[in-house]
Amino acid sequence: MSFKPKFNITFGDLLDQTAARYPDKDGLVNVQRGERFTYRELKEVCDRAAKSFLKLGVKKGDHVAIWATNVNEWVIALFGAAKIGAVIVTVNTNYRSHELEYLLKQSDTMTLFLIEEYRGNNYVETVYDVVPELKTSEPGNLNSERLPYLKNVIFIGDKKFPGMYTWNEFMELGREVSDAELARAQAMCDPDDVINMQYTSGTTGFPKGVMLTHNNVINNAYYVGACQNYTDQERLCIPVPFFHCFGLTMSITTCVVYGATMVPVEQFNPEWVLEAVEKERCTALQGVPTMWIAELEHPDFDKYDLSSLRTGIMAGSPCPITVMRQVVEKMAPEVTIAYGQTEASPVVTQTRPDDSIERRVSTVGRAIPGVEVKIVDPQTGKECPPNVQGEVCMRGYVVMKGYYKMPEATAAVIDEDGWLHSGDLGTMDEDGYVKITGRLKDMIIRGGENIYPREIEEFLYTNPKVQDVQVIGVPSKKYGEEVMACIKLKENVAATEEEIKEFCKGKIARHKIPKYVRFMNDYPMTASGKIQKFKLREWAIKELNLEGEIQE
Repeated sequence: MSFKPKFNITFGDLLDQTAARYPDKDGLVNVQRGERFTYRELKEVCDRAAKSFLKLGVKKGDHVAIWATNVNEWVIALFGAAKIGAVIVTVNTNYRSHELEYLLKQSDTMTLFLIEEYRGNNYVETVYDVVPELKTSEPGNLNSERLPYLKNVIFIGDKKFPGMYTWNEFMELGREVSDAELARAQAMCDPDDVINMQYTSGTTGFPKGVMLTHNNVINNAYYVGACQNYTDQERLCIPVPFFHCFGLTMSITTCVVYGATMVPVEQFNPEWVLEAVEKERCTALQGVPTMWIAELEHPDFDKYDLSSLRTGIMAGSPCPITVMRQVVEKMAPEVTIAYGQTEASPVVTQTRPDDSIERRVSTVGRAIPGVEVKIVDPQTGKECPPNVQGEVCMRGYVVMKGYYKMPEATAAVIDEDGWLHSGDLGTMDEDGYVKITGRLKDMIIRGGENIYPREIEEFLYTNPKVQDVQVIGVPSKKYGEEVMACIKLKENVAATEEEIKEFCKGKIARHKIPKYVRFMNDYPMTASGKIQKFKLREWAIKELNLEGEIQE
């Protein structure tokens, strides 16, 4: 397939071009804070951040992690780091100490940005727990035994914490750095360099750093916008988290590519979303189905003027047809459905505004321009005929560079012909429309968040009472799936469901903590001794009386 993607450009150059084209247009509007940046102002503040990175000693290829909600500083740090060729490592806002330490260590992060807290999770305390040396360090001179690469910690705010720069102190660092020095650093960046590492959990139980290049992300963002008929007049409300591909590629980058306005909501709150759409006359809105449902069901929904909304994306998990009909009728008539995965930057298929509502609900659309999608028989590797189930595979400019420091894991998902094997089961009809029918890989999707059972199992094995554990997904009308842990205890010990949940609190993200815990003596097995999780799930649905939660 000969296809030349539209862009061959770096993030830094993209922002500069957009600022030159639309200098006085709103680039970034924060309704909660009452702050707005034109594209000219956004470029200027990102240049200042880039100079401060240079003064800190951050170089091309160094890793900069951001642990924050959708604050303005997230976007500024992203483009500031990108301008000098640093790699942004996105950190899930739900992470706790166990997950944060693994990510910082595996990613070789040099510089970490963080906010104070999110939903009762105190990030500052967590960082001191993971990096105790920080409390007695001079800002910029951290020497950590566990995290030898980590040198700089920057607090997004004005409060002073031992060992950390404040945001303003960081931004002042680059005052003496010349425009020429920044220009030299920016000119050294290549569009095929890695710009972003997104951590995705693996069936091995260890999250993997997906390396995405400037060209991966920028081109995917462009074609995602093209499937929604984007123009420079769009004003996009962004309640999805920036740390996700949904936020970084499909929201931030799509806006900058088109010269559209970003209207982020700092953290998801249906009322804030409705307020932002009305106040800023947003034309587009993103969200996983649970977000759209929360907005539709808000008691004051009818009081808000959403008539400016035209399009948007619903992705992350299947959408019930009744919800889609309500979204089309009451919110965004041209809303689209998208499917993909982090390793594909992320979108590979998308519905189009002129697709029927049935297609927008029963399928995940067809391949976006320049991406090849095929369905293969997992046993033989041969392509399946239309409407026959197999593994969904994709190829093209969207495919990641690989997993950071994991060549074997990379080779396991990208074959010698460049096809990325998704692990998802699906079918494709004669017109190229894809349906996702199941998963080869052992994954739970709860409210749009991918949860890998093995990761939770590995953690629960650290509980001294646990002999064996199997984690499965069980149906939930609200979230699609919920997490359940089926535990065998060691001999002569007892434990309660609440005790297991307490053990998880503060150590793993809230959405990964099992909603259900059951203690068992045996698991259903195959003749060869393999545990049959599908039979465990069937048993669990009956045990928990969840038949009514199964979505039609």
